[in-house]
Formats: sequence, C-alpha cells, structure tokens
Amino acid sequence: MSILNRYLTREFLKFFSIVQMVVLLIFVSIDYLSNLDRFIRAELPLSRGLTYVLLKMPYMTVLLTPVGTVLSVIIVFGLMNKNRELLALKSSGISILSMLKPFLAIGILLSLFLFLMAEEIVPAAMTQARYMKTVEIKKKAIITSKEKNIWIKGDRRITHIKYYQSTINTIFGITQTFFDNQFNLIRRIDAEKGEYKDKGWILHGIMEQRVNPKTDETAINFFEKREEPLDFVPEDLNSVVKKSEEMGYRELYHYVRKMESEGYDATLYRVDLYAKIAFPFVCIIMCMAGIGITAKTRIDHGLPLYISSGIGLSFLYWVFYSFCLSLGHGGMLPPLVAAWAANFVLFCFSLFILMSAE
Repeated sequence: MSILNRYLTREFLKFFSIVQMVVLLIFVSIDYLSNLDRFIRAELPLSRGLTYVLLKMPYMTVLLTPVGTVLSVIIVFGLMNKNRELLALKSSGISILSMLKPFLAIGILLSLFLFLMAEEIVPAAMTQARYMKTVEIKKKAIITSKEKNIWIKGDRRITHIKYYQSTINTIFGITQTFFDNQFNLIRRIDAEKGEYKDKGWILHGIMEQRVNPKTDETAINFFEKREEPLDFVPEDLNSVVKKSEEMGYRELYHYVRKMESEGYDATLYRVDLYAKIAFPFVCIIMCMAGIGITAKTRIDHGLPLYISSGIGLSFLYWVFYSFCLSLGHGGMLPPLVAAWAANFVLFCFSLFILMSAE
C-alpha cells in the first residue's frame, strides 16, 4: 500500500469512528428519552429501559453506516480540497480515480461488515428488543414463532393464528379455544381466514364446536362468513409478528420458500430478502459519491457545504430507497427492482459526478 493510500485510509477510519460514535450517541439519547414515559408507566427499571435501547443499536449501526461512510469521505477530501492538497496531487499526475481505490476497498469491507452484522447480530438483538417491548413494556401475552405461528392468551381463551399478512390486515388458519372458570373446554372456533374491516374481524369458512357442560355433547355448526369479537387488533399483531430484520438472510430465504410453498403471498418478505443483499452495497457507492461531491465542488465553498451535501444525498437516497421498497411491498414493482433501484440510481449519479470531476 502506498503512502498516500495509507494516509487516506487512516484519515477515513479516524473520522468514520468519530461520526459513528456521535450519531449512535445521539440515537441512544433521543430513543431513551422518547421512551422514558413508557418505561415509567410499565414500571420498568431504567436500567432495563437502557438495555432495550442498546439492543436496537446493532440495527441502527447497519442503517447509519452508509451515512457515516459518505460523511467521512467528504470530510477527508473536503479538508484536502480546502488545504489545496487535492490540487497538488492532481498537478503531480495522480487522478481522482487513483485516489478512489483505497475507498473502494474500504467500501467493500464495510459492505461485508454490514451483511455479516445483519446476518448474525441484528436478528438476535431485535428479537430480544421486540420481546421486551411486547412483554415487559406493553404487558401483552402474545408469542410468535419464526414459522409465523402466533399464540394469544386472553380472558379464558387461547387463540392460534397460523399466518398473519400485515399488508392487508388478514389472518389465516385461526383456532380459538374457550374455557370456563374451571378451565374446561366449552367452545372452539376454526376458521380459514379473518379480515379486519370497520374495526371488527370477519371470519370466513367457520366451523364452531360447542360443548354442553351437563351432557358433554358437542354441537357442530358451519358458517360461510360471520363477524367474531376477537380480543386483539392488527396493531397488536404488528407489534409481535417477526419482522425481516429479526431474521438473517438464510432464515428469511427458507421462510419465503416455505410461505410460497404453502400458497401464501410472500411478496413483502421477498422484497426484504433482496434488500438484505442490496443495502450493504450502498457503502461502496457512497464512497464514490463522497469523492465526487468534494472533487467537483469549488475550493472556496468550504467544508460545511460539503457536509450538508452529504447529509442531503443520504436523506434523498433513504427516501427513494424506502419509497421503492414500499412499491415493492405493495406489488407495484418487482421485488428485485424494488430492492436495487435506489442503488442503481445512486451509482449512476456517483459515476457521473466522478467523471465530471476527473
């Protein structure tokens, strides 16, 4: 590695560490203070509240690393531009593309880091955070397994849901069991699916069994459709259904295959599956964008303008990326296109400003 490459790498790592620590510290402080009233209402020890916030840090690290990447590159090249070091290097015959090489290597390493972190650390941390939010903060007795089986314990009733499709507020494979005060079975409902409409659940394909406590005889009735007063709403299910960030790539891949083989719509999870590969690559593209912004901008514009441009670029990327994922979740874009569209647009923009600066 040349002296210049070592210098650029050292400066990047220095500013990247500072930016990441500052951003994560701000996140922890804001998240803790915004949830403080909920911790107090739930009588949760403040130390457990801090644990809940810290459990979300790996996920936030994954989300914020691209921002830290572009800002660090901009600071390094912005200072070099301000001190006319870039001008001196260009005069010596060193091109912008040559200076890009160490940052591309760093971007590749950061992309691998994000993928491995999202695969191994984030799922376990987010699963534990969700459990704390549901059980310790919201005080709800709802359990979901990674196969999407949801168990809800209510007032003398137990509900099992095989699958919940959050995009259309629909549940599938519902079984509800009712008990008396002595915990004897008195009623059971099985339904093919349930739709949440007008603040109530409409069940379809119902088989109802009622047990006569005196004779132990069972009466069975069938209904095509009927409104049933279930003791939960979609918001309760949304808070406990295992989300994509709680699964690694391999687990999510097998889960999508399983859902599709059972005939369920897995579009939402397939989009997120492709996004788990696409998102880490943004670190490489952000390195290109950061160099292009500082190398193309005039020296007298100053570092604050560079940083503002980097923050603005990160914001626009995140808005467009989220918008594309939303279109993919809604079935308006193919999953592969939805996951990679933002990266493709940012890559084209970065390549354009790099070529212009060169």
